[in-house]
Amino acid sequence: MGDSNKIHKRTRDGPEWRQVKNLSEDEVSRVKANIRKRVWDLMERRNIARFPRPVTGRIPNFEGADQAAKRLADLAIFQRAKVLKVNPDSPQRWVRQAALTQGKRLITPTPRLRKGFLLLDPAKIPENSLRAASTISGAFVNGRHVRLQELPRVDLVVAGSVAVSPQGARVGKGGGYSEIEYAVLREMQLIDEGTPVATTVHDVQVLDEIPEERHDVRVTCIVTPSRVIQTRGGRSQPKGIFWEDVTPEMSHNIPLLAELMRIKKEAKPE
Repeated sequence: MGDSNKIHKRTRDGPEWRQVKNLSEDEVSRVKANIRKRVWDLMERRNIARFPRPVTGRIPNFEGADQAAKRLADLAIFQRAKVLKVNPDSPQRWVRQAALTQGKRLITPTPRLRKGFLLLDPAKIPENSLRAASTISGAFVNGRHVRLQELPRVDLVVAGSVAVSPQGARVGKGGGYSEIEYAVLREMQLIDEGTPVATTVHDVQVLDEIPEERHDVRVTCIVTPSRVIQTRGGRSQPKGIFWEDVTPEMSHNIPLLAELMRIKKEAKPE
């Protein structure tokens, strides 16, 4: 069996791999859950994890997150971006800070999307408040809640990850919020297939291969404290919300889904 057909399983110090092809949906879900647990445990065991701890259940903060953010900020995809959408988790605080200090507008989702998106414009934030504005509490103070139709077009998406593969597959913490955020922006035509999707992770979070589901968003650029990986996967990104998977509970807990549905209905010709 070749290495290209393997996935994460337990070892003493890190990942080994086994066959992943032709898994059922339930099997993919179980494999992803196993990957999350083993990455979280490995980061804690090797003391790579950083506050807030324990990292279980989180997009894990990691040693060198600031270095990974600096490496991302040096890339052309970051330099030419005028508007970024960046997740609100701790390891990407450095990415948000870099964006604001470089004068870029920042869209950040509120936790669990309960209050939709915040828009931060560094031109309207005092310079001495930019660092605070990069934290989630500071984003609420210095940003403003915006309706979907007020959002600007996004040049770069940055997602937090628990694990990623060189092919571009990504595992988050399991809530599916990054996928919903991406799908909403696609539905609003604020991003497209060519919009780069980056992530910053520790090197131990880069696994040989990860199984995927149809709603999964692929990362096109992986940045660690030590290297940049331009992913080589060929699968297309999701083109929007899979409405058949949206439950009444999801619509209740994530009001912007109802907002998006209303916008789409209003846009339909009579």
